Amino acid sequence: MLRKSQNLTYILSFVPGRQRLGMYRFLPFFFCIGGAMEWIMINVRVGRETFYDVYRRKQSERAYQKKIQEGLITEYLAK
Repeated sequence: MLRKSQNLTYILSFVPGRQRLGMYRFLPFFFCIGGAMEWIMINVRVGRETFYDVYRRKQSERAYQKKIQEGLITEYLAK
């Protein structure tokens, strides 16, 4: 079974808002972490591309393949 770590409980007791917010007092931290991750995905380039550049390219490729499978684009035009 899971046991509470005394050290972890001690460290978490320093986070303010226990009486008023309960376990939701950690929500602002996770909100900030999520915002930082989103900013990194939008602005940080790995090589020449950001995460969203790759996402848009893959989405476009999937839509193109779907059109080929549905017969809206013929094979000789696709190559």
